[in-house]
Amino acid sequence: QVQVVESGGGTVQVGDSLTLSCVVSGRTFSTYGLGWFRRAPGKEREYVATVNWSGGRTTYSDSVKGRFTISRDNAKKTVFLQMNSLKPEDTGIYYCAVDLTGYGTTIKDRYRGWGQGTQVTVSS
Repeated sequence: QVQVVESGGGTVQVGDSLTLSCVVSGRTFSTYGLGWFRRAPGKEREYVATVNWSGGRTTYSDSVKGRFTISRDNAKKTVFLQMNSLKPEDTGIYYCAVDLTGYGTTIKDRYRGWGQGTQVTVSS
């Protein structure tokens, strides 16, 4: 059974940076694809970024491309989301989850191990 714990959220100003972390339990972390998703107030959870098992393939939603970077540290069983040039529309609860196929799909329904999320608030 896979479980995740997200951390690193907070309240920041427009243009600031923030790095989220997600520690993943499970015996075979190095085979997992990993994804970050977010839920803005009043909206459904949406895809933000994914990374495949090797770290060699990453994807980003159009809204964060060029500002956010997803990365992974297999030794620490952790996936990161570096967020730069934050905007008010980045506000929401950020979740990470696991794609057991290792591919790093952008389809959120294929992910497992959803955590409680970490709140990011960007104030103008």
